[in-house]
Amino acid sequence: MALSFCGNDNGSNAYSVDNGVLDNGCFVDALNLVPHVFLLFITFPILFIGWGSQSSKVQIHHNTWLHFPGHNLRWILTFTLLFVHVCEIAEGIVSNTQMGSNHLHLFMPALMGFIAATTSVVYYHNIETANFPKLLLALFIYWILAFITKMIKLWKFAEADLGVQHLRFCITALLVILYGLLMAVEINVIRVRKYVFFTNPQRVKPPEDLQDLGVRFLQPFVNLLSKATYWWMNPLIIGAHKRPIELKKIGKLPIAMRALTNYMSLKDAYEEQRQNTEDPEKSPSIWKSMYRAFGRPILLSSTFRYMADLLGFAGPLCISGIVTHLNDPIEVDKTNKTGNMTLGVYFMSSIELLQNTSVLAVLLFLALVLQRTFLQASYYVTIETGINLRGALLAMIYNKILRLSTSNMSMGEMTLGQINNLVAIETNQLMWFLFLCPNLWAMPVQIIMGVILLYYLLGDSALIGAGVILLLAPVQYLIATKLAETQKSTLDYSTDRLKKTTEILKGIKLLKLYAWEKIFCNRVEETREKELTSLKTFALYTSMSIFMNAAIPIAAVLATFVTHAYIEKARLGPEKAFASLALFHILVTPLFLLSTVVRFAVKALVSVQKLGEFLQSDEIGDDSWRNGDLSMPVDSGKKYKYPGDTKAINRKGRYRMDNYEQPMRRQLRPSETEDIAVEVNDGFFTWGSCLSTLSDINIRIPSGQLTMIVGQVGCGKSSLLLAMLGEMQTISGKVYWSNKNRYSVAYAAQKSWLLNATVEENITFGSSFNKQRYKAVIDACSLQPDIDLLPFGDQTEIGERGINLSGGQRQRICVARALYQNTNIVFLDDPFSALDIHLSDHLMLEGILKFLQDDKRTVVLVTHKLQYLIHADWIIAMKDGSVLREGTLKDIQTHDVKLYEHWKTLMNRQDQELEKETELESQTTLERKTLRRAFYSREAKNQIDDEDEEEEMEEDEDDNMSTTTSRRSKIPWRMCWRYLSSGGCLMVFLMVSSKLAKHSVMVAIDYWLADWTSSNFSVNGTNNTKTYDGAEHHSYVPVFIILCGSAIVLCLITSLTVEFLGVAAATKLHHNLLNKIIHAPIRFFDITPLGQILNRFSADTNIIDQHIPSTLESLTRSTLLCLSAIGVIAFVTPTFLIALVPLAVAFYFIQKYFRVASKDLQDLDDSTQLPLLCHFSETAEGLTTIRAFRHEARFKQRMLELTDTNNTAYLFLSAANRWLEVRTDYLGAMIVLTAAVAAIWSSSQSGLVGLGLTYALTVTNYLNWVVRNLADLEVQMAAVKKVNSFLSTESENYEGSMDVSQVPEDWPQHGEIKIQDLCVRYDPMLKPVLKEVSAYINPGQKVGICGRTGSGKSSLSLAFFNMVDVFEGKIVIDGIDICKLPLQTLRSRLSIILQDPVLFSGSIRLNLDPERTCTDDRLWEALEIAQLKNMVKALPGGLDAVVTEGGENFSVGQRQLFCLARAFVRKSSILIMDEATASIDMATENILQKVVMTAFADRTVVTIAHLVSSILEAEQVLVFSSGNLVESGSAANLLAQEDSLFLNLVRKHK
Repeated sequence: MALSFCGNDNGSNAYSVDNGVLDNGCFVDALNLVPHVFLLFITFPILFIGWGSQSSKVQIHHNTWLHFPGHNLRWILTFTLLFVHVCEIAEGIVSNTQMGSNHLHLFMPALMGFIAATTSVVYYHNIETANFPKLLLALFIYWILAFITKMIKLWKFAEADLGVQHLRFCITALLVILYGLLMAVEINVIRVRKYVFFTNPQRVKPPEDLQDLGVRFLQPFVNLLSKATYWWMNPLIIGAHKRPIELKKIGKLPIAMRALTNYMSLKDAYEEQRQNTEDPEKSPSIWKSMYRAFGRPILLSSTFRYMADLLGFAGPLCISGIVTHLNDPIEVDKTNKTGNMTLGVYFMSSIELLQNTSVLAVLLFLALVLQRTFLQASYYVTIETGINLRGALLAMIYNKILRLSTSNMSMGEMTLGQINNLVAIETNQLMWFLFLCPNLWAMPVQIIMGVILLYYLLGDSALIGAGVILLLAPVQYLIATKLAETQKSTLDYSTDRLKKTTEILKGIKLLKLYAWEKIFCNRVEETREKELTSLKTFALYTSMSIFMNAAIPIAAVLATFVTHAYIEKARLGPEKAFASLALFHILVTPLFLLSTVVRFAVKALVSVQKLGEFLQSDEIGDDSWRNGDLSMPVDSGKKYKYPGDTKAINRKGRYRMDNYEQPMRRQLRPSETEDIAVEVNDGFFTWGSCLSTLSDINIRIPSGQLTMIVGQVGCGKSSLLLAMLGEMQTISGKVYWSNKNRYSVAYAAQKSWLLNATVEENITFGSSFNKQRYKAVIDACSLQPDIDLLPFGDQTEIGERGINLSGGQRQRICVARALYQNTNIVFLDDPFSALDIHLSDHLMLEGILKFLQDDKRTVVLVTHKLQYLIHADWIIAMKDGSVLREGTLKDIQTHDVKLYEHWKTLMNRQDQELEKETELESQTTLERKTLRRAFYSREAKNQIDDEDEEEEMEEDEDDNMSTTTSRRSKIPWRMCWRYLSSGGCLMVFLMVSSKLAKHSVMVAIDYWLADWTSSNFSVNGTNNTKTYDGAEHHSYVPVFIILCGSAIVLCLITSLTVEFLGVAAATKLHHNLLNKIIHAPIRFFDITPLGQILNRFSADTNIIDQHIPSTLESLTRSTLLCLSAIGVIAFVTPTFLIALVPLAVAFYFIQKYFRVASKDLQDLDDSTQLPLLCHFSETAEGLTTIRAFRHEARFKQRMLELTDTNNTAYLFLSAANRWLEVRTDYLGAMIVLTAAVAAIWSSSQSGLVGLGLTYALTVTNYLNWVVRNLADLEVQMAAVKKVNSFLSTESENYEGSMDVSQVPEDWPQHGEIKIQDLCVRYDPMLKPVLKEVSAYINPGQKVGICGRTGSGKSSLSLAFFNMVDVFEGKIVIDGIDICKLPLQTLRSRLSIILQDPVLFSGSIRLNLDPERTCTDDRLWEALEIAQLKNMVKALPGGLDAVVTEGGENFSVGQRQLFCLARAFVRKSSILIMDEATASIDMATENILQKVVMTAFADRTVVTIAHLVSSILEAEQVLVFSSGNLVESGSAANLLAQEDSLFLNLVRKHK
């Protein structure tokens, strides 16, 4: 048929204009083309010439600057315009089919309008980003012309008596309205920007965020299309493939999303609540404040959610329509044509258009795209709000922590644990609640709508199906609560298991030396068994939850269709069956989620209650200097004191804003301002109870002098310092500070407090770095030798994340911090407590007397070391919370002779101890030794790290761009297989086969349904369908019931197999890991940091136990669902496969890019979370120090930065998830469209078409889950990989070449030791530590071994136990070469006492005799020998008395004596003491020496000594120097030789 614009129907006068030009419909349509053509002619040249010349002058994120008014409205109107144009095109094409010949004018102008509208928005976007508003005139003219031409068309329609019942009239009217509105938007831009007709156009500055190039999160600034599709994320996500995303790349947050901004708005809302409450006792409601601050975005999100849910129902309805009209395409009676012909063309009603299947297919596609866009927008808005809320809450909690009263912290009302929980758990609970809360009100609406639609489709039987779903929902909730409980108990067990594992790893050397690994390993395995039982319960509930989720829709469908077959008279057509099937799918999601949401809501209520209590807790007293010049607003909620208020005031009733003016500085006494730094008058102070801790304090601290505060333990010395700092609650009295001092205090607390930062940062503490001063401070505190030991000098991180220092080292760093600060006053609280005598003297002379006094700083020193009193300018003696004496030493000598004498006797006692201490190797040297050991052989550790990396690199050696990318986008299949095979092949087979069977049966059910519903068609002929008999139904029903039943059973089997496969894998992996590590050589523990090993047992095991199974389940389910759907569609319409190829390619690239980016962002989120939590706990621990230094503002700033960094990472991660979901959802919509179009054209059986479309609809839901789960699994498989890397550790050779039966029962009976040419090394890679040592030790001889540090003394002791690599020579004990013995036998027959006493938590009996082989008498005897009998008898439980972790409830000396008793219990004829007296006091050491001489008289004792004095009695002395035995003989002989090394060592230690 020939094409012509106005059609060439016979006898039509299409081209005649007799009745007037405008009365010809075709001419009016042609007129409508004019504006569109005009726009295209004008804009295309401008768009193509480009914008290079017209860029804006400010450096900004160029293409995101949206500054024309009405921007969003314009985008929305344009999108609506495009949709109306699509309707117009559809209407034109469908009308055209009713005409005799082709009338192009029916749809051609509409098509041009569509193109013009698209161009208009592209053109607008380019003008806007180029900031060249004059060009908008073209658009203005276009809107006016389009408005006029459409107006003419509408007027002509009205003249011809066409009305709302005709679709074309409605469309034209809509277009007139839209063009009018767009014209108004354009006029508004002219009005605001004044760019034409005005003399001075308005200058616009871009927002601050966009001028700051550090802001990379552009979601708030991009245009609507980019907002909806996250287009701005493309460079980031695609770039991640080339190089990993780092913190620099994600930049800063926009101002509106920063923690400070949100904190201010939440705080204002909270304050407003407080001022508005009538009842002052009532605390402000956090819920209301949250709603005030964050309510609007939640409402916006809920609106999006409602729109998405309503659009969701378009799917089932469109399917119903398509299936119906495929069956009976509407035959329009051509004869009736003239009736609807006006202006020479056919006019149709809206109903007619919706009966066209192709139109329905396009509508279905558009509805899906819109629904998904709205849904993702709703998710995004809630997540952004949740993150903002979390930032605000964290800032609120932090500000409160900074003002918590000290008594609260010390009296245990607020423990650190509670604060950490608030930060880590409660804020996250609230954030998650916010993410899910729109569901609370959206889901009920969705459920009600769904049930109504089902009822409309199926009648009463639908209610039965819905009833099944509603009845089973509470069961879901029950399972969910049970799951949470089980998870809690699992957590308790795993904490217990971790505690035991940590103990084993800390005491691994002892366990190996005593051959007790097996016993302690079994202790861990027992706890693990309990944990696994709990895990199995957890797995059972999880699988039940998954099963319910899968089985409920099947049960509902079964109930509905079977009752429908028996009750209803009308036949069940495929259009109804599949629409209701799709509706059931929609209904299940909200029901499944509802239980989760309700659970989160309950948790959120609890969290808010805890938060409220915390925000209401006591704060520090009204020390008016506290309101100093903080850069951040000082927070509300402070307690103010009024004169005459003696008690500690709890703020609740006292919040009177009006009584509070900005405080003045301290009141000064005019006379004595200068020479007194601090003065306390009639002070009574308390720690929160009504009893005063300090009473009647009258003291003055002289300026620029050294004041010492002395007194017994617990007499209130530290409290006095804190009282002056304002940390205690004042009952009465005043503390006066001279003007210049209060803002300038440095303070070193008694309990040292370090930041997780470098040594240098800990010392400078926020002050500027001054090299000379820094060096002087380091020397005064003698820190240089310690710093030299650290791997990176003073740039080494210390604290939780870095290296653990000993008490003395920590204390010296704290003192150094106080000295370094340039303040007028320095408070030192017992700085010598953890230092030995040399360091104390050095610190006193160099640091306090020289460094501080030279600066004329006022020093207040609390100390127990009375020998320093002679240096004091002023002394305050305290007793029982009050001042006993105050004055110079001379005053006290003359006025209080008794006190002075008391001090003298104490000083003499201290001097004696001092002499004893000088003999001992000083404590500091020991501390340095342990520090050196911590880094001992770091090189070897680095080798191990390199091996890890090699493993990753084995795919490709050269590390160029392409290989890194390919490695980063590969899925770790090898690890997956390793994981699955750990679960056992049978379980894997069961899982795979049951999954496949389940999905096949699910498809079979739906296919049977298609067959059943279509069968009614061809019953007999044309008219009998009305009066059909239900008989043949009944042949379909039984099969349907059987299929549904078997599907439900298979659901149960699959959910159980996956979960229990997970439990099996977890069991095996942990068991192997524990055994491998326990049996690893001691070298492994030297070079592998303890934290790294513990991580495998904590974080990684937790992932393997709880996370991998559910991810695996979800991944297999969603993948199989997608595959079965695509299979069904391809089966129904094979042509679909052609369209599938480009879609598959697109999907492949989306998932590939997303997985890499997601992994990076997840790592960033994890790595930024830890410093934030650490910062909170650090602050809570060091409150007094921070407040004394007045550094609150700096710490707040740091907290805000850390919060923002973490929030940025989390926001990007969420935005990346949205990026993926929008893309996969659009792909899903494309699949639905292609499936529908293919089905319509291929004209297959209507039942099958319904089947195909229902399946296509499910794909949209599951595509993104495939990718998300893949990405999650990839991250989680890293845990399996880490565990696996430890499984390749070599174990010690436990077998030995001799059989146990060949070793005599009582070996070694004599204790004779021959060492022949012994060469020892720690590792085949390292140099030997002992070279060709030969010696002979007689039975029962007492031997001493000495030498300088690192000479190989301790290595020899390890060689006796075969703990090191003996690669030449041998040690023969009682005629047997120890290298041939099985390790268990060798180690269980010798005894050793180590330098560091190790005790395990449990009972005393367990520590002495874990094998349970000895009688009680034997144990008591051992305790008696070790002089512990009386002490143990006094304990509750005697031998079964509790030993806490690490033996903390005994002193170091007592612990060492327990180790001695332990060695005695094992009746071995050889005892080795490895520097056993290093960490104990003189008294204990004497006991030890005595016992060794008496109780071990008949045994061979080898003593390795760091103090030569302890082996002067030895019968034989071996002297080592750098791995060689240089001298041996009796002590007396060696001392007689003038040039002997032994004599040197003895002299040096004298």
